[in-house]
Amino acid sequence: MELKLNLEYEQILKIVHQLPENDIKRLVKSLQSKIASKKKDADFQELLLNAPIWSEDDVLNFQNARDQLNKSRIA
Repeated sequence: MELKLNLEYEQILKIVHQLPENDIKRLVKSLQSKIASKKKDADFQELLLNAPIWSEDDVLNFQNARDQLNKSRIA
């Protein structure tokens, strides 16, 4: 069974103020955790979107350098 309510912010705030102090603290921790989680996701997404990218020449140069290093190692 699912119950959906359409409440305005002020109504939610009044309900929260009626909660015992311990429940308010639990609610605050839960909301802070959710906000921090979303911030981490947004930070990671921003990192991916703004990260430098390699051109095909960069990739080829890296592969050549890697091949040369692998060849120079004594087996």
